Amino acid sequence: MGALDEGHYDVELGNGVNLGGCSELGFEEEPETLAIEEAVKVLLQGLGEDFNREGLRKTPLRVAKALREGTRGYKQNVKDVVSGALFPEAGLESRVGHAGGAGGLVIVRDLDLFSTCESCLLPFQVKCHVGYVPSGRRVVGLSKLSRVAEVFGKRLQEPQRLANEICAALQQGIKPTGVAVVLQCSHIHFPNFESALFDPNHKGWVKMLVRSGSGVFDNENTADIWTDFLSLLRFRGINIEDVCSRVSNNKSWCPSHTFCRAAASDSAMLGAVASILCSLGEDPSRKELVETPTRFVKWLMNFKNTNLDLKLNGFVRSKRDSLTSNGDFSYEEHLCSELNLSFWSQCEHHLLPFHGVVHIGYYGSNGFSPVGKSFLQSIVHLYGFKLQVQERLTRQIAETVSSFLGEDIIVVVEASHTCMISRGIEKFGSSTATIAVLGRFSTDPSARAKFLQIIPNSSPCEG
Repeated sequence: MGALDEGHYDVELGNGVNLGGCSELGFEEEPETLAIEEAVKVLLQGLGEDFNREGLRKTPLRVAKALREGTRGYKQNVKDVVSGALFPEAGLESRVGHAGGAGGLVIVRDLDLFSTCESCLLPFQVKCHVGYVPSGRRVVGLSKLSRVAEVFGKRLQEPQRLANEICAALQQGIKPTGVAVVLQCSHIHFPNFESALFDPNHKGWVKMLVRSGSGVFDNENTADIWTDFLSLLRFRGINIEDVCSRVSNNKSWCPSHTFCRAAASDSAMLGAVASILCSLGEDPSRKELVETPTRFVKWLMNFKNTNLDLKLNGFVRSKRDSLTSNGDFSYEEHLCSELNLSFWSQCEHHLLPFHGVVHIGYYGSNGFSPVGKSFLQSIVHLYGFKLQVQERLTRQIAETVSSFLGEDIIVVVEASHTCMISRGIEKFGSSTATIAVLGRFSTDPSARAKFLQIIPNSSPCEG
């Protein structure tokens, strides 16, 4: 799927799936969905999981629905989107546009999209800005610009091709004097367990800025119009020089390109991912997709169900340290906290990543030295690198920390869930907070309030 050829911007794949208006029952009966479900079961088995256990029974169907929803653009026709959306507007004579002084630049900014990376099958976020110069007495309904972008976003993509396809489709569909597209793309960069432990400076996101232009935006003699367009985007954190000096080099875009080849023992899992690509209407032999199963499996194996041996010796604190000689709590104890411990995890309901920060509070008696941040961070990662739900993750961290630091423990987890923004719900900017309290924190509202007040108003759980 390279840049679109003239007259062929409404790509249709014969073995794709029409998602329009299908009920959940109908969705469940689709052969392609059933094939994805079987493939997901193979992946879960490869992770050492029982797909019949509570919490995973519906995961194959949920994953299938999420993948089909996330790639519904293959069965959508851009001509249908644009048709009927063109409106006459006096003063926009044929071939008179920005250069002739009659037509004016039209921009729609901040279109939030989620697409799926063709290299690793993880979703990536897009902030899309689209502009065009009307011509021929024709303007297009503004919502259609968003819908056209959505058609191509809901396919397996990479940033530059996505920009090119949106641009070409609008140029051919509404025949303006020119079209400009700028995309701000963010790809989550998941560490493996070792790098998460030993690289505190790990960057959680890879960002890329791309542009595409047609008509007057592709003419070196009308560079001023790009200046107009980009000037209006400066208020969106976009630097004009960054866009103008852009060099198209997508080799470093997807973090999965650093993954090494999966072991031969993963052959069943690799075959399952190839089957999923086929069920989505893609060709696994397409050169951009040849290594996709390997990369996806390598990433997924970060969450293999294994018992990690966490070295906690030397950190044990007797619970009796929290008590005075008469068995009462010593109210001379002081509140200790460790905030913004990063975590990375995988939602067991949709096999989609979620990530964020963990805040831990506990009481230390006079003379007690708080434990090191690295120790608590290790516990967080121990439970993060598993198939999880946030509520369970919060409870497991609290219970484990209490076994070393005493029963007075409070844990707050703040997270961004990809499944909330990439599979049809699309609640951009949403986040989830969960809390677990033990000991004094479960019975003393003032103790809880004291800790909650020190949590930063803005936590680094967003990209």
